[in-house]
Amino acid sequence: MISVNVNNNVISMTVMGQFTLDDYKEFEEAVLYGIKFQGVVNLLIDLRDMLSFSLDVAWEEIRFSRQHANDFDRVAVLTSNEWIAWSTWINRLFVNADIQLFDDVADAETWVRETVVAPHAG
Repeated sequence: MISVNVNNNVISMTVMGQFTLDDYKEFEEAVLYGIKFQGVVNLLIDLRDMLSFSLDVAWEEIRFSRQHANDFDRVAVLTSNEWIAWSTWINRLFVNADIQLFDDVADAETWVRETVVAPHAG
């Protein structure tokens, strides 16, 4: 089961229990909506209460990430699971985003909502 929240260019997802392909498809719809109306989006993904996920979820996540490699700016992942942390680092190969791991939700929210100011040319 998941909970998804869209707030401007930040899309938050919390996974509780089993993470299914239907859940991931729901998340994809929210991300596509955000991309359509906001352009590049930031993601806050809370996996601390996820018990398990299936191989089809992992495969879909890779496929979706590759399709939208340039549509994310920042991705904050909340987890204490070493396997998830490792797979998050591997995902950096597929997206052009700043991906950070967190164990504190307040720190993750602050980071993902920060506005990055480009250096002034001239």
